[in-house]
This record gives sequence, structure tokens and C-alpha cells, in this order.
Amino acid sequence: MKFHQKPATYVGDLHLYVADLGRSISFYEEVIGFSVLSLNANKAVLTANGTSALLTIEQPSKVVDKLQTTTGLYHFALLLPTVKDFANILRHFVQLNLKIGAADHLVSEALYLEDPDGNGIEIYVDRDPSTWQWTNGEVAMTTDPLNFNQLLSLTTNKPWAGLPADTVMGHIHLQVANLAESKKFYVDGLGFKVVSYYGNHALFISDAGYHHHIALNTWAGEGIPVGGKDEVGITSYAIYYPTEEMREKAVERLLDLQFWVGEENGEVITYDPSNIQLHLMIATV
Repeated sequence: MKFHQKPATYVGDLHLYVADLGRSISFYEEVIGFSVLSLNANKAVLTANGTSALLTIEQPSKVVDKLQTTTGLYHFALLLPTVKDFANILRHFVQLNLKIGAADHLVSEALYLEDPDGNGIEIYVDRDPSTWQWTNGEVAMTTDPLNFNQLLSLTTNKPWAGLPADTVMGHIHLQVANLAESKKFYVDGLGFKVVSYYGNHALFISDAGYHHHIALNTWAGEGIPVGGKDEVGITSYAIYYPTEEMREKAVERLLDLQFWVGEENGEVITYDPSNIQLHLMIATV
């Protein structure tokens, strides 16, 4: 998990709007395997390790369903520590008779599903980074069938006990209106590096040689409208910089590029071209 701690820059603390908080809590506890860290009338903070927040779900007073043709979340991706953990959650999904997608991406093995509001979720495990294939600074990724039988043979006899404590937010994949403008913000501004192009319609970016911390796509069409203020879906997430100096340099670059940066409740915040709020944080571990 070295790509999700110092000295890498990585993502975390995703915040989603949902239409029915109780329904979503049940899904994220029973299906995904989170536990509730804190809860109030309209917001639940979810955790995998019992001490730190990984995902926050909130039901606004005027929440509306998301239109499929707006910018926003394509999926968020939870990275599991080991292939046995991955096999165990696959068995759990099979036992629940869930409708899931699956893929072997060379760098990783992944499962795909949606929460009750249609928010995309990826559960994945990385292959050993020494096996990743790099050519001229780009990493090879593909979408091949997953070997279900081989994975299920790796499951343990222990009953399902939820997400492993070492689960992290592996990456975030966003649906955007303009790839060039998004690249300007995330690469030229925040400082991520391009590690893969998927034709002219998707871009994968990362830090520290990871296969991707953030993905951006225009598969829903160029110029789609920005998601509405009260729509279900992503509202914010965090970027963790290893040092204060690196965050300050990112802020300077964003300002030079005419992106807004401010402060809210003592945190440095900005907004990407899809109007998603980003909290620019300093990693503590």
C-alpha cells in the first residue's frame, strides 16, 4: 500500500450525497463491509479500521436524483490489501447473489457494482508493482476477463467479517466535460503525472509511479453539464500531499492557472472544473 502514504500524493475522504441515508448505511455495512464511525440525523461517517474516516454519506434536505449526463463520479475504488481479501469479498458478493462486473486490468483485478443511488464502486487488489509493464512513462492496462474459479479457490473458511482494516481509497474515477481542462487542473495544477491515455476520451494520472490515483473520462460526451448542487453523487474528496511545501507549490500553480483556492474551516480547498470540492491536506502517515 506504499502508493497511499508518504511520500506519495494520494486521494481519500470521499463525500457522497445519497437519497436515503438509512438505505445507504445498510448497503455500505451489509454489502460493502464498512462500519459506522459516527452518525447524526443526516450524515454517516464510514470506516474500515474503526478509527479513521474513509467515506462520508450525507442526505441533504433537498436531494435530487442524479442525471446520467452530468459530470461527477464514475466510480470510487476501494483497494484491498491482499488477493485473499479480494477472493473473500468476491465470495461474499456471490453469496448475496449480487449483479457485479469484473475485469483483469493487468495491474490489478477488479469487481464493479453500484450503490442504491447508482454511485459506481470498484473493489480491487493490485498485482505486485514489479509486474506492471511501463513503456515511455505509460503503464499497460487492459480489460480482460477475471478468473473467478482461481480466485474463489483462494478463499478462507472464515465467515465474512467486512472490509479489512487496511483498506484504502485506491483511486477516484470522474466523468468530466472537457479532458483538456481537467488535465490542466489535475496535472498542471495539482501536480499529478499522466500514466496512461485511453484514446482521446480518458486519462489516467498518478503520483509516485502508481497505475492511477485519479482517472478522468468523457465517455458520456464532451461538454456535458456540471452536476447539480443537490444531486446524489460526489460532493468532495481529499488530496493528501506528503509535505506542506508540496501543497503550497500546488496552490501556487492553481492560482497561476486562474483556478480558485480558498480556506474553509481551517482547510485549504479548491474546486475542479466539474465543481467538485477538493480538500488539499497534509498526510500524517
